Amino acid sequence: MPLPKIVTPSYELTLPSNRKKIKYRPFLVKEEKILILAIEGGNMKDITTAIKDVLANCVLTKGVNIEELPTFDIEYLFLNIRSRSVGESIDLIITCPDDGKTKVNSTIYIDEIKVKKPKDHKKDIKIDDTYTMRLKYPTLDQFIESNFSLDKEDDTSFDIVASCMDMVFSEDEAWEAKDSTKEELISFLEQLNSTQFREIETFFDTMPKLSHEIEVENPDTKVKSTVKLEGLANFFA
Repeated sequence: MPLPKIVTPSYELTLPSNRKKIKYRPFLVKEEKILILAIEGGNMKDITTAIKDVLANCVLTKGVNIEELPTFDIEYLFLNIRSRSVGESIDLIITCPDDGKTKVNSTIYIDEIKVKKPKDHKKDIKIDDTYTMRLKYPTLDQFIESNFSLDKEDDTSFDIVASCMDMVFSEDEAWEAKDSTKEELISFLEQLNSTQFREIETFFDTMPKLSHEIEVENPDTKVKSTVKLEGLANFFA
């Protein structure tokens, strides 16, 4: 007689980027091993691939393309799948900010960690009185490859922005970025002045982030400090 099949429970969450509800399941032991091996290897490309592969397996809702999800969606989704798989809390060692050396233990509950979106964040960048540029969020691959720093002296910053362009539009016309070559997009960006480009930088600076604040007390100085954790890596430090 064959062994029985174990029924894996499913859960639901809302993606921060588009408020779409999706169903997912916890990752299995074989998938957890894939993640552990990638993390132990220390190669960021391997870790990224492992995370995407596991998410693709665990998301049950059809039509969800993991490759196209913004970085903060990936982080939020992975964190919630982890909570259903290995535990709903994370134990961290935090360095106290007041002296920069004393370390304290802290426990964070995953359901308290949210994606925060600044009030001044906007995807539509007004170029002039006629044209507006709409930007889209970077995927995990784009984020890893570029480190998402626009403060560079080479053409990398234009590559970053070009990869995140969605469309340019006016009241009468619209041009979708996918219909243009990378060279054409970069050529368009090179026409912008410094003020216009700073507006684009603000989009990246104020992007939604996985974020949580905790209060820690230094046992030596008795000073209480608020520590902000941002990004998936901080929650597994």
